[in-house]
Amino acid sequence: MKISILTLFPEMFGALSCSIIGRAVNNGFLQIDIVDIRKYSKDKHFKCDDYPFGGGAGMVMMPQPIYDAVQSVDPNRKCRRIYMSPKGRVFSDSIVKEIASDSRDLLILCGHYEGVDQRVLDLCIDEEISIGDYVLTGGELAAMVVVDAVSRFVPGVLGSEKSNRDESISSGRLEYPQYTRPAEFMGVKVPEILLSGHHENVEKWRNKESERLTSLLRPDLTENEK
Repeated sequence: MKISILTLFPEMFGALSCSIIGRAVNNGFLQIDIVDIRKYSKDKHFKCDDYPFGGGAGMVMMPQPIYDAVQSVDPNRKCRRIYMSPKGRVFSDSIVKEIASDSRDLLILCGHYEGVDQRVLDLCIDEEISIGDYVLTGGELAAMVVVDAVSRFVPGVLGSEKSNRDESISSGRLEYPQYTRPAEFMGVKVPEILLSGHHENVEKWRNKESERLTSLLRPDLTENEK
């Protein structure tokens, strides 16, 4: 999958070169292109924002640099184009799977300041997505959340397909507690069942713990199944 991220602050995306996502890029399972919107500005100072018509606080990103950047990245409109916005659909596991199963490459526009000129959204963007009911200073952090979540479903990114099936939320339940060495830490021991080597009993314990934690911490998940 190719993911193009359009932003005024490309330096923020260094995190995508780390850990699982970084390895996936290095191994060729993902291609992530960070596109600097400022490079497409026709202003001699590479200005990309201006005061809003009608007045109001803050600045609004101008349509021309964004439009030209989008056209450069996706001239034939073959990408799924997303704008990170508090007005959009709230990001969820079902949306993650929807995007990941889309055969198109992904283009993500990051807004900043007081937002983006509506005309370029109407001309260029397919949908708006929010990662929650709160406001960030820009779309960059939200874009990284989308990239990280979607990338997990790209073949080859994770070492095992089972990882996605067992994860919290994706499975419809919260994940069971995990433990590693040492078998005792600060006087607290790992549950004996996990040391037994009896795989069937371990699986039963994990399922029971998963159900218990879901009922205790996120009962809404089981309610959604009804």
